[in-house]
Amino acid sequence: MQASGRHAGLGLALISAIAFGGSGVAAKPLIEAGLDPLHMVWLRVAGAALVLSPLAWRHRDLVRRKPLLLAGFGLIAVAGVQAFYFASLSRIPVGVALLLEYLGPALLLGWIRFVQRRPVTRAAAAGAAVAVVGLACVVQIWAGLSLDLLGVLLGLAAACCQAFYFVFADQGSDGDDVPDPMGMIAYGMIVGTLVMTVIARPWQIDWQVLGGDAALGDLMVPAPVLLGWVVLIATVFAYLTGVVSVRKLSPQVAGVVACLEAVVATVLAWVLLGEHLSTWQIIGGALVLGGAFIAQTSRKVAPGVAEPVAALDRDPSKV
Repeated sequence: MQASGRHAGLGLALISAIAFGGSGVAAKPLIEAGLDPLHMVWLRVAGAALVLSPLAWRHRDLVRRKPLLLAGFGLIAVAGVQAFYFASLSRIPVGVALLLEYLGPALLLGWIRFVQRRPVTRAAAAGAAVAVVGLACVVQIWAGLSLDLLGVLLGLAAACCQAFYFVFADQGSDGDDVPDPMGMIAYGMIVGTLVMTVIARPWQIDWQVLGGDAALGDLMVPAPVLLGWVVLIATVFAYLTGVVSVRKLSPQVAGVVACLEAVVATVLAWVLLGEHLSTWQIIGGALVLGGAFIAQTSRKVAPGVAEPVAALDRDPSKV
């Protein structure tokens, strides 16, 4: 039962990474067609909030039971990641910003080890280190590096928000009062929409872009189809499978597996947008895969020894 729970968690983490990784390929044609990046983020979050609003009503008791968790998830794990990442893009190269954001799993290990003072497995730490090196190759950090201090700080802020996404997703999963993932995500999207409304100013959106077509490689695809993919698959489905995978695994192991999103995004951009992979990017992708594999090989500890939080033997019945 425990083995099946581990396998299910790893499968969901991989599916979530693939779903998240497809967001850029669908969003980039809309941005190139004239949609402002922050407006794209607002449409993504607001669309997900609209789709999930019936579930928010169904789980309205969460507002009373877990108000701080819902506020934190929406403010940090939804709006924070998006806003800081796109703000960093305005000052530093895309590849550097992406690498900084995906330092989240490594920062998460530091938070658990030094702030919460809980042990982490060597496998999780080694996997995170290998994955970070792989990400550096995928985004080719050495190409066009700009040491804009504010841009770097914004990228690190995005990484911190991403780390807390896994913390919030795991919150309360071992207790009796476990928040439902769908309700938690629904309210997170609502809070995120409110925050992004102030930042993105959606009343300035060029709605004509969404009424036409956008170029996906050599294909012209209706803009609503691309937007629907971003909202339904790359947001609603990706967040749901991601939160459930964290609860079946552990925050830091799921975080390392989530690094595969960068690989998925790069491969999809190669296949669909014609953005070819270099040799270093292929090597980096292999390293990210290797890091994810190393992280998920955490073993049980001997009886009487405190169990590292990265171990993959959580009772799946508590999900």
